[in-house]
Amino acid sequence: MNNYTIQGLKKIFIGSNEDQGLIFKIIVYSLLIGIGFIYLYPILYMISTSFKDLSDLLNPLVNWIPTKLYIDNFIKAVKVLDYGRALLDSIYVVTVSAVMQTVSSALIGYGFSRYEFPGKKILFAVMLLIFLIPSQVLTIPRFIMYQRLNLLGSALAFVIPASLGQGLFASLFILIFYQFFNMMPKSLEEAAAIDGADDWNIFMRVAVPSAGPAFLVSIIFSFVWYWNDTNSASMYFGNAVEMLPLQLQRFEATYTKIYPLADNSANYINEAIKMAGTVLTILPLLIMYLILQRWFIQSVDRTGITGE
Repeated sequence: MNNYTIQGLKKIFIGSNEDQGLIFKIIVYSLLIGIGFIYLYPILYMISTSFKDLSDLLNPLVNWIPTKLYIDNFIKAVKVLDYGRALLDSIYVVTVSAVMQTVSSALIGYGFSRYEFPGKKILFAVMLLIFLIPSQVLTIPRFIMYQRLNLLGSALAFVIPASLGQGLFASLFILIFYQFFNMMPKSLEEAAAIDGADDWNIFMRVAVPSAGPAFLVSIIFSFVWYWNDTNSASMYFGNAVEMLPLQLQRFEATYTKIYPLADNSANYINEAIKMAGTVLTILPLLIMYLILQRWFIQSVDRTGITGE
């Protein structure tokens, strides 16, 4: 085997400065496939199980692919979740809260970035400190405050704090906007001021368009986090607001009321029905991500935020 052949094999398997070798690509793709499978396995299992009937659940030979698409699980889950009403309530509460949190975070972040005022550093440090304090520490004082303000049992328990920059993880979004506005050249604002624009017009016409990725990340993450914040929702809303995650928490109890076992033993709740209810609950989030994934990934890359 001559040197030319050896060099060619090294270039194929090990690579060169211009291209990665086959061994490196195999390792990278194996890691990506393994990590991707860890994240996708629960979703794939949930979707597969939700379409199984009782015979498929009891059949050890049926694992991933059901013998037939059994949609009766979803019909029952829709009725148990009161899906139409719960979906509208969830979208209304979460969307308004996410939008108001994004608007307030942008205004506060812009204020910290562009204006000098007494106590600015202290307020900024307090904001970061609030983000570091575990939310469980503030649960009881916050509940008592909301009770005194008559916010319990109303969507205002989410909307008003979000509007005042005290929403769910609001400090993180304020910091994102603060960093974004700091990176924006001040010459753009100075040019707008020379043209006669006041502070509000400068913010709306110069700062806001430049911070598009920050707005998208803030809205999407706020939407997802408010949607999944079942602890706060159950504490503040009770039965007054029917949100899908709350309905899912009460799924088994509600199911036994709607489908009593005394009437028909076939009505006994099983894993497939529970999985169908879970799929319906996360379906709006999946649809939102599929629609916005391109812009979402670009925005996350530009802001440097990571989610969980």
